[in-house]
Amino acid sequence: MFASSLQEQNKALAKRAFEELLSKGQFELAEQFYAKDFLNHGIHRDITFNEDQDFLRGWHQAFPDLSIVPEKLIADGDLVAVYWIARGTNTGAGNGLPATGKKVELSGITIWRIVKGKIKEEWSAFDQLSLMQQLGLLDKKPGGASDTSTTDKKKE
Repeated sequence: MFASSLQEQNKALAKRAFEELLSKGQFELAEQFYAKDFLNHGIHRDITFNEDQDFLRGWHQAFPDLSIVPEKLIADGDLVAVYWIARGTNTGAGNGLPATGKKVELSGITIWRIVKGKIKEEWSAFDQLSLMQQLGLLDKKPGGASDTSTTDKKKE
């Protein structure tokens, strides 16, 4: 009974973090959700709480109307997995992206380890290729080749 209620509490915390902080950009609430020693585990290096929040601010600068909706939440022990869908219009510059004016929609998965009511660790993945293609920053064909460039190379 205790484990189940703890998992429900962790799912509720994750849902609130997505709705209030990640989606609405209420950065002043971050310390309510995250442990001081929070780490976001990246592929090549871990990212600290401050770096993670700066990165989130960058997404909100690039997409001022950003909405990140938690679609499915699954809890197991101290872990909560969230399948989410993000939508927004790229009207600003942020996180290295120029303002393209284009609307995007993409999905991702975030796994949080929640300890004593705070998010202590994160593992996330999202479709970065689709994001860049939707923004018009990459060709849609694999390898970045367009029909004309492939044809022109064959003629040479």
